[in-house]
Amino acid sequence: MMQSSPLNFRRAVIWIGRLVLGSIFIYAGYAKAFLPNAHFWPFFILKFSLSMNVANFAYQVEAFKLLPPWGVQFVAHTLPFTEIALGMLMLIGWRLRIWAPILTAIMLGFFVVVLRAYLLHMDINCGCFATPQPINLQKILEDAALSALAVLTTVFVFQESRQPHPWSSPTSSPTSTPAYASGTGVTGADSKP
Repeated sequence: MMQSSPLNFRRAVIWIGRLVLGSIFIYAGYAKAFLPNAHFWPFFILKFSLSMNVANFAYQVEAFKLLPPWGVQFVAHTLPFTEIALGMLMLIGWRLRIWAPILTAIMLGFFVVVLRAYLLHMDINCGCFATPQPINLQKILEDAALSALAVLTTVFVFQESRQPHPWSSPTSSPTSTPAYASGTGVTGADSKP
């Protein structure tokens, strides 16, 4: 059996997806939760308040008019930290078969919500990076490209998990005689046809 090379197209896409999506998710979560809030600039102490930043993000989530009030609060309080955790896990590369589909589902959800707001001509802030960013065609294309990268990364992660690791020792082929036939006490070299 021919061993696969350490780098192929699928592995390159997985690496690019991990780096790009992981970095973007970490920054997006960090920006929503921890960047100074520009709306309270004269009050220095309120600029760095986590609760004020989460409240501002809740206001942006509520503007999409998709969730009830308890859903808005749940998303505003959990999404930034979920994005940071998923971004870190993608960069680390640990258990990608678990985290890549979750990240892909969130990314597709973002794409659908932003596309809905664009098609309904809602004049609201995207809320992606805690900066005023209007929803326009450019934002739709960005989300579509990131969603496509997330889907490709997830598909390739599952395909690569079925392949042998390129640096692992090659396994014996299924047609070769085992070195020790179980239960017989005879090795493959001693057995007679």
